[in-house]
Amino acid sequence: MNQSGFYAIAVVVAGTDEEYQSSVLRGITKAAKEHQFNVSVFASFGGVLSNSQYDTGEYNIYRLPDFSRFDGAVLLTNTIGDRDVRQQIHDAVRASGIPAVTLDNNDCPEFFNVCIDNYASMKAVTAHILDVHHAKTLCFISGPEDNPEARERKRAFLDAVQAHGIAPEQYSIYQGDFRPLSGMRAAEALLRSGRALPDAIIAANDAMALEAASVLEEHDIRVPEDVIVTGFDYTYYAQHHCPSLTSVARPLCDAGYSACTLLLRVLAGEKCEKMMTLGAKPVFAESCGCVDTESLDIRRYRKATYGLIKNTRTDVSLLNRMTSALAVSESPEENIRIISGYLQEIACEQCCICLCDNWESAFLDGHAGESVEQYQIVGYSEEMSAPLIWSDGRIAERNRFKTAELFPFPPETGGHVSYFFPLHFRERCLGYYIFTNTEFPVRSILCHSLMMNISNSFENVRKLLHMNHAIRELDRLYVIDPLCGIFNRNGFIRLADQIFRHSCETHGSLMISFIDMDGLKYVNDNFGHDEGDFALRQLAAVIRDSCTEQQICARFGGDEFIMIADGMTEEDAKSFEQRFRLKLAEANKIISKPYELCASIGTFVTAVEPEMKLFSLIAQADQIMYEQKKRKTTSRYLRRN
Repeated sequence: MNQSGFYAIAVVVAGTDEEYQSSVLRGITKAAKEHQFNVSVFASFGGVLSNSQYDTGEYNIYRLPDFSRFDGAVLLTNTIGDRDVRQQIHDAVRASGIPAVTLDNNDCPEFFNVCIDNYASMKAVTAHILDVHHAKTLCFISGPEDNPEARERKRAFLDAVQAHGIAPEQYSIYQGDFRPLSGMRAAEALLRSGRALPDAIIAANDAMALEAASVLEEHDIRVPEDVIVTGFDYTYYAQHHCPSLTSVARPLCDAGYSACTLLLRVLAGEKCEKMMTLGAKPVFAESCGCVDTESLDIRRYRKATYGLIKNTRTDVSLLNRMTSALAVSESPEENIRIISGYLQEIACEQCCICLCDNWESAFLDGHAGESVEQYQIVGYSEEMSAPLIWSDGRIAERNRFKTAELFPFPPETGGHVSYFFPLHFRERCLGYYIFTNTEFPVRSILCHSLMMNISNSFENVRKLLHMNHAIRELDRLYVIDPLCGIFNRNGFIRLADQIFRHSCETHGSLMISFIDMDGLKYVNDNFGHDEGDFALRQLAAVIRDSCTEQQICARFGGDEFIMIADGMTEEDAKSFEQRFRLKLAEANKIISKPYELCASIGTFVTAVEPEMKLFSLIAQADQIMYEQKKRKTTSRYLRRN
């Protein structure tokens, strides 16, 4: 048990808005409420968009939990299409040492398994089509080969046709993946083949069966008059399709509930059988030519349909309004403010957005001074921040918490169900969402879309932040001399113009110093240009260190430097030149070169009049400096020993 005294159970699943998953999760939720244990559901929508980079970001959520911090786990890994991801999860749970229950998965004998009898019910449906409807030719649309449920249903089909003496040339098998697109492609392949259509299409689930039926109807092929179509799962859409779909009803809610109660029994020390099998029931309906003896109450159907349409319209409105608002967001704070304004419409007890420490980072120094992009792909940063914790209308935040804790503020009581979803952009990990005590992830078909929009908005903000950073850096490079690290001519003109205008407006005084390095050519000719660059940097540092906060210095070009300041007096001018000469002497002692740093300086202070021009004043300072240079008696600057 955790510190609060309640069992903590981890659940792993993909595709919470699909009927199989949502039904099982409702059973898990029911058990959590009744038995007062806490559930953390780690969920993704991997494999939905046929985008490998996106799938990487989705599946990363399964790296978030440290399973050893849980008391047990319920694994719906049969819903995850990627074999490597399933293996990664199974290995992590094994390593944790906690008891685990899988659903419809006999590939992990060390785990407990709650399964629904796929074999008997699929064999019964196939036999019904052969015995009652006298079908002679069949097409079977299978699920993915690495899915244990799909394998059982395919085995049942093959055993049934073999028992009925159906020759291999009388049936075909189309490899599907449980998704509607497989049903569409299977039906289209049959139509393109040029062969006679089979008497029946038997699909391994309802989603593929319904899509195959739709393709047939588009080509004026009637179901069941021309081709019988059957499915498996007896989903809402299968029941309400016209014609209603012959299928297999499974106790999915009971399966989720039973998985949790089995786990509780194991945690209590009870010795339990590794396998628990629940029955399934074939439902023979209109799509095979049978009349459903348990015909649906039309009033109940109308009420359910109205509720579905109403909820979908509400969710679409929420999604559209939030997307529109987030499109103009320019900062993380604005993003959080906008999102928090819409969360109350989700009917969620608590919602958290947790961000990795490095979610905003993108560019680091690479080789040879290049910029390379670095970001989190695998796992999460050791610490997270929670800039948004929305709880019953109240908003809070937590600046930093350990990622291993999962929650910014862990639940202190039992009976809570929290959904953890990945917050990412393509493969880039930005953080994760937490939805607590809500049906939104299992009720709404738009939960995935809403999270994608929020994730994209954070990526847009991240890119905007880095674009602004790049603009600032470009601006800095535009005004900073790369050799000397002080303002260049562009930067000086920009600031000097502001200072000059302020002096004009206030009728103040302006001080300008023009400084020219003596002997740069001598250094370059005798010691090389690298040494000449060193000498320029040292002189720039002397000038910079001689300036007060009010005085701005710059490299004006070549070996020429300039300083400007307003509100100065003749005393300030003398002090500046005195500091400059002292620091120049100190620099010569420190660098100890076979030449001396030497420069000529011209400074003057003047009251600024409206008719004056800035460049005319700079020219006067330059002339003063030039007069000083002419008075010097030597042109060599070797250090005397």
